[in-house]
Amino acid sequence: MKKIKLKKWMALCMTFIMVLAVVTGCGSANNSGGTPSPTSTPTQAASGESQMLTKIKEKGYILIGSSNDAPFSYQDVTTKELKGIDIEILREICKRLGIPDIQMKVIDFSNLLVELNNNSIDMVVDAMYVKVERLQIAAFTDKWYQEGEAIVIAADSTIATKEDLKGKTLGAQPGTAFYETAEKWLNEGKIGKVEAYDNQATLMTAVNMGKVDAVVTDGIVAGFTLSSDSSLKLKLMSPYVPEASGQIGAAVRFADKDFLNEVNKCLNEMKEDGTLMKILKDYGLTEDYFVGVEEGVTKNVK
Repeated sequence: MKKIKLKKWMALCMTFIMVLAVVTGCGSANNSGGTPSPTSTPTQAASGESQMLTKIKEKGYILIGSSNDAPFSYQDVTTKELKGIDIEILREICKRLGIPDIQMKVIDFSNLLVELNNNSIDMVVDAMYVKVERLQIAAFTDKWYQEGEAIVIAADSTIATKEDLKGKTLGAQPGTAFYETAEKWLNEGKIGKVEAYDNQATLMTAVNMGKVDAVVTDGIVAGFTLSSDSSLKLKLMSPYVPEASGQIGAAVRFADKDFLNEVNKCLNEMKEDGTLMKILKDYGLTEDYFVGVEEGVTKNVK
């Protein structure tokens, strides 16, 4: 009987030890194998760099969101390479931070900040104006450069001034500052109607085919598109003084402020050593588009 009781006692002990081992093992797996989500509170890695930067390096690339609009952030249809003013600025920042590559996810402009906060992308890089209402949604880098809107009309259009737009149909891209400008003009009775188009290509096609009388869009985009596509029978309204000029930056999640600071450090070094101005000149932009270090500081609200 004693032998039987001793065997039962030893069996219970073994069972207890096995259960303890399993529980302890599960705890270790959760602590070491759980990869923090992009929205986790950032901490400084052992190397001194942000957790976000470490994760991007481990992944091998930074995934940006863009509406694929030339000449800012777009994929060349022939070479499949990422190109554009914003891409070149980011590429230099990545080089200085040790990020090997850039990949892009195409998203409608109006959904870029939504997808950023849904953790679908690491950063928004698409010539986005730093505006008060957007600062409530995401954190922005210091300003990269500045620009304004332009009016594009048919080459044979009788529209010569903004006053000639009264009663006309104007195309614009939702989510952009220029769409807000078009709505403002509509409310002020300066135009007859606003029609929305998802991207620059459909916007230009609309005015080229006579679906709208004119479009209001980014001045840099308009100049680039008209100079690179001779099939478009379009021109810029001139003279014209922009009303919606703004300064452009990239957006990250509020939780990624350490990474934001690392990006800003590289950006401002590029402004001081002349690299950023050289990139702007490569795209035909003058010093009027340049924003200095002090005037380019973004005051994030969160």
